[in-house]
Amino acid sequence: MANALVQYLKETRQELNHVAWPTQGQTVAYAGLVVGISVAVAAYLAGLDTVFAKGLDIIIQKFQF
Repeated sequence: MANALVQYLKETRQELNHVAWPTQGQTVAYAGLVVGISVAVAAYLAGLDTVFAKGLDIIIQKFQF
């Protein structure tokens, strides 16, 4: 059992050496891209929410008895 675990860990380490890890610059750029897209999507959804909420308010006020 212990031998299988040791073998697994050795193979895992060997596989991780084959991974093409991004550079620090790429990581920073990708993180900035994720943050930028997240902010843009949040602003877009907030705008849609505002438009629909105002529209619903107008409809409710128009049909109030």
